[in-house]
Amino acid sequence: MRNLRDAELDGKRVLMRVDFNVPMDKEGNILDDSKMRAALPSMEYILAHRGKLILMSHLGRPKGKPEEKYSLKGVAAHLNDLLQAPVSMAEDCVGKEVEERVEGLNPGEVLLLENLRFHSGEEENDAEFTQQLAALGDLYINDAFGTAHRAHASTAGIADHLPAYAGFLMEREVKMLSNVLNSPQSPRMAILGGAKVADKLGIIENLLEKMDVILIGGGMANTFIQAQGKNVGRSLLEKDLLTEALRLIEKAEQKKVKLLLPTDVVIAEEISTDAAAAVASVDEVPEHMMIVDIGPQTIEKYKEEIYKAKTIIWNGPMGVYEYEQFARGTREVTEAIANSTAVSVIGGGDSAVVAHDLGLENKITHISTGGGATLEFLEGIKLPGVVACGA
Repeated sequence: MRNLRDAELDGKRVLMRVDFNVPMDKEGNILDDSKMRAALPSMEYILAHRGKLILMSHLGRPKGKPEEKYSLKGVAAHLNDLLQAPVSMAEDCVGKEVEERVEGLNPGEVLLLENLRFHSGEEENDAEFTQQLAALGDLYINDAFGTAHRAHASTAGIADHLPAYAGFLMEREVKMLSNVLNSPQSPRMAILGGAKVADKLGIIENLLEKMDVILIGGGMANTFIQAQGKNVGRSLLEKDLLTEALRLIEKAEQKKVKLLLPTDVVIAEEISTDAAAAVASVDEVPEHMMIVDIGPQTIEKYKEEIYKAKTIIWNGPMGVYEYEQFARGTREVTEAIANSTAVSVIGGGDSAVVAHDLGLENKITHISTGGGATLEFLEGIKLPGVVACGA
């Protein structure tokens, strides 16, 4: 990809797409600013090279019209503290007032545009809206990997009008995810969890061509367990995918990929803070119970495989980790990855939250800022935002 180091920045209007879609409470306080911090190196580089920095982002889902709760004003104030440089805020993201604000920018100054999704043209990749955005810059930087799977005006359309480059975060995301997918360092392992097989079908298909070992947990494991003729009681189950699950198990055998499923599980009558947890073999799950985590025997087997691995990618919890009595599988798998010698990449979402909550971020090689973008990348899909940067 063309990256930030290739760009001539001095005195230029640098139009940069960032992902400041951060979680906020009802009072507008930012609950997690990790996405903002991840973009700091690119912003600091542009300012140090005397670029006039114009930042654009979305926040939430305002459906193409202004909504005060989705304004980026609170983000601008927080960015002011993070960058330790004055950040001014535009009332809109296009229009005469914005153009005048951009014209008044000096090298080393920052202007944050208001929420892109206050205009329907953003998600529609509307030609006129795209041209209005592009007119604000001399060059375009995309550092928003989290939205790279969207073919929106600010993530893909602008690249048709301006020289386009990847920011440092975008570059690192693509490099790390590509490395784990194509790494020669074997054993190569994928750990997949979460609720649904449907969300991960394409990923499993792609990873069967690239991995040596695949460990499966979470609600999605139930469909694989039942596909083998076992009973999963009242557990989450995708009956329409039983044949597909069996096909993937058979394909793994043909490819000589070690696809491991739970051999014992944690079960409960309900999912609640008061629910009592018990352990059962996958051959003996009672009809009235549901599977809520991988069991201790499975945890030990998975940890044994993790410690052998040289390359690991993980996406999705092993159980209903939000409840303490169902969190052991997810917690111990995370700790094992952190303590392994493997190059490790966590594919965003809930997995990233767990690593953060356990204070293990610094022991993971890379934690992706993407959610859907990471999943589509692992599936082998070309992302519009990445393609726009010349990949």
